[in-house]
Amino acid sequence: MVRLSVNVNKVATLRNSRGGREPRVRDAVDVCLAAGVTGITVHPRADQRHITPTDVREIAARLAELRPRVEFNMEGDPRPDFLELVHEVGPEQCTIVPVVPGEITSQAGWTPGPDTERLPAIIQTMKSEGIRVSLFVDPTAEAISLAHDVGADRVELYTEPFARAYELGHDEGRRSLVAFANAAQLAHRLGLGVNAGHDLDLDNLTLFRTLPFLDEVSIGHAIMSRALFLGLDTVVREYLAVLAQP
Repeated sequence: MVRLSVNVNKVATLRNSRGGREPRVRDAVDVCLAAGVTGITVHPRADQRHITPTDVREIAARLAELRPRVEFNMEGDPRPDFLELVHEVGPEQCTIVPVVPGEITSQAGWTPGPDTERLPAIIQTMKSEGIRVSLFVDPTAEAISLAHDVGADRVELYTEPFARAYELGHDEGRRSLVAFANAAQLAHRLGLGVNAGHDLDLDNLTLFRTLPFLDEVSIGHAIMSRALFLGLDTVVREYLAVLAQP
């Protein structure tokens, strides 16, 4: 079964819009755990517009007795304060994501260039501490090979292009999925695990879950948006049911 890691960033976004502590990110984590989730994802950005270092530490403490059965996944760009926090809390997985200043959300995966030259040393240090490393990439042979060359354990495929294609119809979604399947197969041949995330939802996930060698999906925005009307427990269970289908 493909694992679901719920991204709880948007709970912190809502809290920060008003100030104070409500809604509490840890309460959202508790609901997800009760529903059967085995992964929690956070992306602490430099501007702290949603998840903060305090949130990260509180979630790590909450999951301590449940790990490694429940995995903690930290996403972020390899800036010094993020790396320090990763080394402090020791998540099961760190997903290294390129960040464009001023972006609302991630826009693309890593590509070879000057920004990737320091990744091998960063990744090796994390792996020496028992942290699995995933590299956020587009579904191209060049990007998959980059992840292998810098020493990552997994790739996280950037799935917004698939989501936009699926909006045009199931057939367009299937055509888009071919590129992702090719990327997943190459990753598997190179010994890399395969994660995926960005704009996946209950509709397009029914197709995307068929991706070969898919280990994990990380989903936040779609889950939290639907949860506003149906409740977080209900929505998380809906996603788990889709992923459990044969």
